[in-house]
Amino acid sequence: MTNNDVLRRIRYIFSLTDKKMIALFAAGGLEATRADVSQWLKKDEDPDFQKCTDLKLARFLNGFIIEHRGKKEGEEPVAETRLTNNIIFRKLKIALNLTSTDILALLQETNFRLGKSELSAFFRKPTHVLYRECQDQILRNFLQALLHKHHKPQP
Repeated sequence: MTNNDVLRRIRYIFSLTDKKMIALFAAGGLEATRADVSQWLKKDEDPDFQKCTDLKLARFLNGFIIEHRGKKEGEEPVAETRLTNNIIFRKLKIALNLTSTDILALLQETNFRLGKSELSAFFRKPTHVLYRECQDQILRNFLQALLHKHHKPQP
């Protein structure tokens, strides 16, 4: 999945306005304008489309964590310059304060089966022997499960 896809899906799942998106980027340490956000959310075929870099998405996700969990005491979290599906998955898990059991239950609601050991492998360090790369399909299903749980259609 591209960073722009992830950003679009998170915006839709949580019904975030442009103003809220800008605030989340700011909380993560990135000053973004409404035009920036608009360009990152456009479809890939649009001439005004602009690619959202790993650093920008990492800052957005850090802001998302701060918004949902509160600011951590001490040093500011460092935004990753290289994102993987595993990191995105972990940041969403942290922001939404989800346990492994919660994630498995969410995935099961969308008829996607995953074992607890498979799930824990995604959250291990890449150097760990049991580390496993999170594929696009798994992240996509997790975002779909979040959609079912969190999306409130606009009146």
